[in-house]
Amino acid sequence: MKLYKVSDMKRGWFIGDFEPNVIRTKGFEVGYLHHRAGEKWPSHYHKIATEINLLISGSMTICGKLINAGEIFVIEPMEVADPIFHDDCYLMTVKVPSLPGDKYETI
Repeated sequence: MKLYKVSDMKRGWFIGDFEPNVIRTKGFEVGYLHHRAGEKWPSHYHKIATEINLLISGSMTICGKLINAGEIFVIEPMEVADPIFHDDCYLMTVKVPSLPGDKYETI
């Protein structure tokens, strides 16, 4: 058995084509992400990747929709993600494929 700590990973990302990782793959990325209430996160989009998110706890608004714990939302390529974190939020995120450079901030 191998044992890892999410705190040793970059911003909670632990599977994908980057370092550090638990498993390296170009097929997808997996992250356990934490965002604090009121945290400023830049609006951004991905040209190629699709991002599937499960909001584990908290509430947030993204793409003009209120998301609550237990809801799954999918951000498609070229769709602008503009998150507002109303509470401390924990998310499980899968991005397909793993393309670490495929993130573009909007102006």
